[in-house]
Amino acid sequence: MMESTAYKLTEFFIIFIIIPISFTINYSPWLKLAIGFIGFIYIVYVLLKVEKEKIKIAPNLNWKFFWKETMIKLLVIVILTVFFVFITDKPALFNVLLNKPKLWVLILFIYSFFSVYPQELIYRTLYFKRYRSLFKDNTLFIFVNAIVFALAHLFFRNTLVLALTFLGGVLFAVTFNKTKSTLLVSIEHAIYGCWLFTVGMGEMLGFPA
Repeated sequence: MMESTAYKLTEFFIIFIIIPISFTINYSPWLKLAIGFIGFIYIVYVLLKVEKEKIKIAPNLNWKFFWKETMIKLLVIVILTVFFVFITDKPALFNVLLNKPKLWVLILFIYSFFSVYPQELIYRTLYFKRYRSLFKDNTLFIFVNAIVFALAHLFFRNTLVLALTFLGGVLFAVTFNKTKSTLLVSIEHAIYGCWLFTVGMGEMLGFPA
């Protein structure tokens, strides 16, 4: 069934604008959890049944280029974040890694598999597959992706978190635009997110400390 542009716009607005903003309102956490769960089930249905997306590793991935580019970006992030935490909250620098290594390992595992991948299914796989036709300009398409990814973190009520997730959204959107791989962008997302937790910025991003 061919869906109208109006339907996709409405769907886009509900998924990427209304629901994230609603999570900033003070109402039952159970209701929020239910909305998130039902929304994710709907998204998986749309990807598999409507968009006919196959959940598989894409062939011919350029792993060498991906790792080289990701490590260069990670190096820049490492330098900037170590300096930032050292200046703003020195006791937090590598605090969890040094003092709670078991918690550190556990959180990295849970975050990478149960947070990062679902986020990338929604904000890269679904977004790029389903809504590209709504944008004539590719730069605007990527910019809006970064905006809505930042909006997903609005419930933290932290300007720095919004700035970081916007920048992360740009990086992840560019990676997905080039690779068309949910796997690669999920690996990149997990690496940067795990580093922020490791360096001492995890608490503001909702990681247990």
